[in-house]
Amino acid sequence: MSSAPVRKLFGTDGIRGTANVHPMTPEVAMALGRAIATVFRAAEGERKQILIGKDTRLSGYMFEDALAAGICAMGVNVIQVGPVPTPALAFLTRDMRCKAGVMITASHNPYQDNGIKFFAADGFKLPDAEEARIEQLIESGEIARMTVAPDEIGQAHRIEDARGRYVVYLKNTFPRDLNLEGLRVVIDCANGAGYRVGPTVLRELGAEVFEIGCEPNGRNINDECGSLHPDRTAAKVRELRADVGIALDGDADRVVLVDEHGEVLDGDELMWLCARDMKARGELANDAVVATVMSNLGLELALSRIGVKLVRTAVGDRYVVEEMRRGGYNLGGEQSGHILFLDDSTTGDGLMSALRVLALMAREQRPLSQLDEGFERLPQVMVNVGVAEKRPLEELTILQEAIAEAESEFAGEGRILIRYSGTELKARVMVEGRHEARVHELANQLAGTLKRALAGTA
Repeated sequence: MSSAPVRKLFGTDGIRGTANVHPMTPEVAMALGRAIATVFRAAEGERKQILIGKDTRLSGYMFEDALAAGICAMGVNVIQVGPVPTPALAFLTRDMRCKAGVMITASHNPYQDNGIKFFAADGFKLPDAEEARIEQLIESGEIARMTVAPDEIGQAHRIEDARGRYVVYLKNTFPRDLNLEGLRVVIDCANGAGYRVGPTVLRELGAEVFEIGCEPNGRNINDECGSLHPDRTAAKVRELRADVGIALDGDADRVVLVDEHGEVLDGDELMWLCARDMKARGELANDAVVATVMSNLGLELALSRIGVKLVRTAVGDRYVVEEMRRGGYNLGGEQSGHILFLDDSTTGDGLMSALRVLALMAREQRPLSQLDEGFERLPQVMVNVGVAEKRPLEELTILQEAIAEAESEFAGEGRILIRYSGTELKARVMVEGRHEARVHELANQLAGTLKRALAGTA
């Protein structure tokens, strides 16, 4: 049996890196455009169109034009929609009957970084097999030898109503018998892709909106703002005595909320609120929620008390989506605030997640702080351990014995996760439990045991 090809360009979420440094160069972007156009044009042998969107980074202009040039060079048309959230690009790809969508974004990273991720015609991220085909075309040099006749070159054009389509789509996911009148909302768009659609959809639903992080200049995306820095949103909520705060990340596929007291609710708490509501309304498929191994044990315990199972996956929204589709689940996400409602969307959507919670507030006529009852976050400690090599953890006998001993002490009310980083020579030791001091102690003990086991001194 042949092994899977080694991927040099694609990670778990497209291609990402520092702008103008390989692989995030205009030359690679043009090659990617040529390759994706070739893959989809060859599929049916007729002219297709591919959608390109971006966030607000300075380098987005460079990559947008390079991708468009590569796609057109292979006889496929391009539609450019400018700055839009990643979930908007996914929606527009399927809504406009495009063969594929390309999003230029590095999500929550600083402006110096950028990335490219692909979506298939159905709005889901491109399957591994098609990413591998694109990479093979580039790495083999095959794409450089392919061309089309002058009269077959594709055309590129820009449309201006894309954001409006997405606003209508979001509003249609909000209950028609409800509105946001009388609700004072602070929204921080991280100077990113949601800076126009976020405030617009909230105002059109009746909210009084206070904007921060809505003045992108190409260099200030995610800069001390947005979902990675919700303290700014919290401070503004307290200052204005607002009812709720919404903090998005740079491409608006993640969100954290802030209650009326300035307390931050992350993805675990938002999944708890939505799961409880969907369960009560008979809308939660298979009475389960899909989350990664990083979600807090408090979420699992809270869900179990209402008869809902937590299904865990590896870290990465790609794995969450795969498990949701495989198991027929309709709610899943990550602690970071990347939440997916599969009945309405094909990828995480920060604004849609926020609207779900705002609808719950409007329906129950209760403040967010009161809706969050029933969820108790257990202390969670993470210790990073530098490693020279990534030996299989299951082969480290002394480590496995230490883990088993600690887990028996927890008696079902604690959790231990030790895994290697996917991008660094590090191991991450995560421990959860009810008693914070003991959790810290165990995390440090296990980190020390891991070091000794890897060094061969134990």
